[in-house]
Amino acid sequence: MAKLKNIIKQLSNRDYEIIYNSLLESNAEKSATLLRSMREKQQSDNKIMEELDVNTNAYYTLRSRLNQKIEEYLLQQMESPRTDLLKRVANINETIFTRKRAIAIATLKRLERELLDYDLSNELMVVYKHLKKLHINSPDHFMYSQAYNRHVAYMLAVDKAEDMLADYFKKFGIYTLTGDEIDKMQLVLLNEEMSNFANMYESHRLFVYQSCMNIFHRLFVEEDKPTDDHEPIEDIIDNVNKKFAQYNLDPIYYHLKLVFEYLRLEYYNHYKVFKKAERYFEDVNESASLLLANYTLYTFPSQFLMTKLERSIRLGIEGQLHEENEALFDDFELDEDNLPQYINYMTYRAISCYYADKYEEAARWLNTLLNSVSLKKYQHATIEIKSLLALQYCLMGDLELFNQLVNSIQRQIRMLGKDECVHIVVFLKILRVATSDAKKEKPIKIRSLAARIPSGGRKLFSPTKYILFDEKLVNKLCRM
Repeated sequence: MAKLKNIIKQLSNRDYEIIYNSLLESNAEKSATLLRSMREKQQSDNKIMEELDVNTNAYYTLRSRLNQKIEEYLLQQMESPRTDLLKRVANINETIFTRKRAIAIATLKRLERELLDYDLSNELMVVYKHLKKLHINSPDHFMYSQAYNRHVAYMLAVDKAEDMLADYFKKFGIYTLTGDEIDKMQLVLLNEEMSNFANMYESHRLFVYQSCMNIFHRLFVEEDKPTDDHEPIEDIIDNVNKKFAQYNLDPIYYHLKLVFEYLRLEYYNHYKVFKKAERYFEDVNESASLLLANYTLYTFPSQFLMTKLERSIRLGIEGQLHEENEALFDDFELDEDNLPQYINYMTYRAISCYYADKYEEAARWLNTLLNSVSLKKYQHATIEIKSLLALQYCLMGDLELFNQLVNSIQRQIRMLGKDECVHIVVFLKILRVATSDAKKEKPIKIRSLAARIPSGGRKLFSPTKYILFDEKLVNKLCRM
């Protein structure tokens, strides 16, 4: 929320009027009122909701759409001079064939300066190619040949870095499901390769891409040790933000700001500096749908959903997630081909339903997940998901489906070995006690078993750890 208010207050009067009038012209009166309230009044969210006469869901939707409208407008202002520049690059041949040589060279040199400001290496390569040709009989031919070769190499380097970044987060998704040491080693090697590769060039873009990978790696794959001599993560993020400010016309950097806000949130959350984490949570949460849909090449966005679950449980507001999701993910399109993210999202939605006491809806999310994709390669993930589903059947009182499912889970546990999933074995014992006919000392038995659920030894994907065996759940299970 703070981010949206700050953006609105920093708009020039001209930009504010243009956006406000465009909202009115498109019959988005409530969005226009929200824009005006945030700019001209110091009101709380509750006061604004009263003024707009909307509930929490509708307010989240309005806020998200207003944020998107403002960002589209600001991006359009950024793109206008850039688009004009790209058109001029596309017309270079026309300039060379219809203008005098001196004018053509002067035009290309001006283009060079402007392209350097935008760091458009592909287009710079085109400019240097023609400058090289125009100076074929001049001593400057060698200089422009070198510049051309340098930009060809740089362009290929950036492409390779982008491929490595995307490959890293694809492999990380698999690692969350398997916990396999070979998968982890691939991530370690990719991170080292990216670091070595970025050090070969003095490039701010490679530094930014390396930082995307390195920060995430240090938070979720190889945690820093006291003896490590790494640059502090906060300092890396600050340096990245300096690059963003320096190259403020770069459209990729404009969008990558969200990635580094998310990384800062995860950094503070990882080290339990929750007060600072809260500064970034609302801004990232507001863009959660966008983050999940469009940023999978630059980070692992669905980790945010697990972080959000942890936060809600810590603050005791897990029951509010279900209603909030309806607004946040109103028009979100899920990619089933991105299996790790698909599994995380569907599981998150199911757990949100569970905490809203909507067990049948939670079961539908989990059944859809199990029936829509093949999880044969990921037995641990399958057991986790089925255990969550067994809990829903238990709370629904559907003992026939419950018993069928638990028998299926136990067969898989025997194949994997009990030592591989001790927490699930205890989890199922609790559900067995809850569904047994014996009423004597049932609460004591459930509490005793819950205390034996190990906190360690889990894979990164372990949604059962978000189920709290508190007094509320124990009482529900005892009424079975």
